[in-house]
Amino acid sequence: MKIFIIIPIAVICLTLLSCEKSFLEAKPDKALVVPRTLEDFQNLMNDDAIMNVASGFGVIGADNYYTTDAGWTALRSPVEKNGYIWAADIYEGTTTSSWSTPYEQVFKANVVLEGLDKITVKSSQEAEWKRLKGSALFYRAYAFYHLSQIFAAPYDQQTAGKSLGIPLKLSADINDVPRRGTLQQTYDQVIGDLMMAKTLLPRLSDYKTRPSKAAAFALLARIYLSMEDYEKAGTYADSCLNVQSFLQDYNKLSTTAARPITRTNQEIIYQNRFISHGIFTSTATIIDSNLYRSYSTNDLRKRIFFNDRGNGVINFKGSYDGTTNLFGGLVTDEMYLIRAECYARAGKAVDAMNDLNTLLATRWKTGTFVRLTAPAAEDALKIILDERRKELVFRGLRWSDLRRLNKDQRFSVTLTRKVNGSTYSLAPNDKRYVYPIPNEEIVMSGIEQNER
Repeated sequence: MKIFIIIPIAVICLTLLSCEKSFLEAKPDKALVVPRTLEDFQNLMNDDAIMNVASGFGVIGADNYYTTDAGWTALRSPVEKNGYIWAADIYEGTTTSSWSTPYEQVFKANVVLEGLDKITVKSSQEAEWKRLKGSALFYRAYAFYHLSQIFAAPYDQQTAGKSLGIPLKLSADINDVPRRGTLQQTYDQVIGDLMMAKTLLPRLSDYKTRPSKAAAFALLARIYLSMEDYEKAGTYADSCLNVQSFLQDYNKLSTTAARPITRTNQEIIYQNRFISHGIFTSTATIIDSNLYRSYSTNDLRKRIFFNDRGNGVINFKGSYDGTTNLFGGLVTDEMYLIRAECYARAGKAVDAMNDLNTLLATRWKTGTFVRLTAPAAEDALKIILDERRKELVFRGLRWSDLRRLNKDQRFSVTLTRKVNGSTYSLAPNDKRYVYPIPNEEIVMSGIEQNER
């Protein structure tokens, strides 16, 4: 098997002190071997340490946890310390992989897309060629979408044509130096990539780290939910569940295990993890007490997701990654919750509660679960949103949910943190729900900075 190396664009700029271009302008060393075969292109995307990670900024800024004064003081990274209190200056002159790594993914995806268009394949290779193209489109869409949730404003149909989006790097050409288009252009690009990807990818993948048609449906459902297009979100959640609908029975998991959920479980549609931060694994990172109390005694998630150390110290242990890494991928439980929410918003309370009860029946101790009911769709929606937070805890989705739900006074919340005697708050729809772009990128590429 041919082995080749391409230095990711961000790595060039972040590791070489003499770099005079932003990663948006950088390119690999021409002396390195260029991928030319289908095997080469697959190998390029096999690097799951790069291709299957996403920004953890949303987890840091959300309200599922708090850290103690000592825990905050012990944090080594300015991003963690400042992100925790929603400071105006997050980086203090440092860089961040939450910006650079997604663009590494985009670069590799662009290399594959351009390379595939230049080669001629035999008829026996056409299916593999399509799968590889679909995979590259999916990876690019996943990267762009996650960047938009951190570095661009929440989607609003009325303002998306004017709000700033993210730079859409659509080629590996050094001469292609993108500016920030509109938020609408960002979402159009992501959706366009996925619409093509879903026609090319197999229904399911042999490897959870590789995209599939089910994964494309799932990501489309998540994206349309963030856009508040509930009809399309429900449609794609349904399409995903028609391909993959398995829910694991939590009664078969060990509530005392250090990591009760394995990364090979059949609920997972697409494997991804968040870029690691010390605050995620610190024993001083404690689950919000109100959130913890919201789980009933017979709700197995209370013991599978959390480790109660006593004296109010409760840590998270239920990552779908099966490790200390937080899971950032796509899972069938999310699809049930999306479809349920969309049913409720369409006035279909019975269908909404049926989906929710299907999920919850697998989460409660055998023989104890009583099906939930809602007299009206409005009641169903409230129950579903509460369960959504409880089920998808530490999946990075709370940040996106806060961004969209804060626009609805029924569900808006003000976040509060206390550190060393000072109180910090984040009001609904605050500009700090959009993270600043690293200063180094602003200086090098000249793109517009986000307001804080």
